[in-house]
Order: sequence, then C-alpha cells, then structure tokens
Amino acid sequence: MRSKGYAKELLTECEVWAKGNGCQEFASDCEIDNINSLHFHKAMNFTEANRIICFTKLL
Repeated sequence: MRSKGYAKELLTECEVWAKGNGCQEFASDCEIDNINSLHFHKAMNFTEANRIICFTKLL
C-alpha cells in the first residue's frame, strides 16, 4: 500500500485532531535502520531530534 498517500492522509488527520485538542507538538519515532520511515518523516516536515540505542539484558 506504499506510495498511495494513505500515510500522509492519516498523518494529516491526526495533526488536525491533535491541534483541535490543544496539542502544540507532534512526535514520532522509527527504528534507526528503517530508511523508508526516515524518508517519510522528513518528507512530512518532521525534524530529527535525537538518535538513541536501546539495550536489553536477560536476567
């Protein structure tokens, strides 16, 4: 379903809802190696804020 504009349309509706409910900022994230998501976020005018590495440890 990629490249059909559905994600952009959904994001736009979410932003409208958020603004209507008093939100002033919208945040999102993606896995560090998810290049498609990274490109989508940049195309939707998100600004990269940080990169992190998450760790787990079995006990």
